[in-house]
Amino acid sequence: MKISTLIVDDEPLARKGLSLRLAEFDNIKLVGECKNGLEAVTLIPQLRPDLVFLDIQMPGLNGFQVIHKLQELNQTIPIIVFVTAFDSYAIKAFDIHALDYILKPLDNQRLASAIAKVEHYIGLKNEEGQSQKLVRLVADFTGEDCEDILRKLASGENIGNHSFPDILAIKDGSEITRVNISEIQWIDAAGDYMCVHTTDQTHIMRKTMKELDQQLDPRKFVRVHRSAIVNINYVQKLISHISGEYHLILNNGSELKVSRSHRDKVKDMIKI
Repeated sequence: MKISTLIVDDEPLARKGLSLRLAEFDNIKLVGECKNGLEAVTLIPQLRPDLVFLDIQMPGLNGFQVIHKLQELNQTIPIIVFVTAFDSYAIKAFDIHALDYILKPLDNQRLASAIAKVEHYIGLKNEEGQSQKLVRLVADFTGEDCEDILRKLASGENIGNHSFPDILAIKDGSEITRVNISEIQWIDAAGDYMCVHTTDQTHIMRKTMKELDQQLDPRKFVRVHRSAIVNINYVQKLISHISGEYHLILNNGSELKVSRSHRDKVKDMIKI
């Protein structure tokens, strides 16, 4: 039986090189190629391939975000072999979690090993179990940089599904106010205090930015600079200035500067 296969990579030479190598395997049937993650999200449900060679770092949607989008659309996740230029820490990460990968530049022996593993999964009819592992791996990390995800995996940090609270308890003297996290528009630091701006008022609380960051869902909240976090659901515009600076405009008219170090991540989040 032929293994229907799709290649997803934003580099034309990488796609060509992989397709030529796959042509040497009698059990592989190449059914298509995608030059970015958006094409992959469209073609995978249409073609329903058994196997996808998926590049991790791509503009628009990265490899992890492709899987997350397919999950959101309730699509079956095919067997995934990641294609990555990352080094040894990535290898350790994938080994730990029994997901396969091939490194760029491609190695014929490593490619053959990956295909043999895929064939074994199919033989055991275990592809759905592998898909679920993959979904659990990426579901809560689509707001983070791919390299950060792999470093976390390689260092043994917990990658299980996280549960984020719906309520933020803010203590003010002898009173505790319960604030719906969905109503938080942005948070900024004022010395040792955090200003939590909601749809109707601002609350002051004594907590570090790091502590707050850990309580907020990274798929909805993004750090825009060292001392501010924004709920992307309240972002109306992202404006670039001639100087190279970026500013976010919120629904209530508030304008927040985006630091250079957080710019790419913010841009990716806004596109989602």
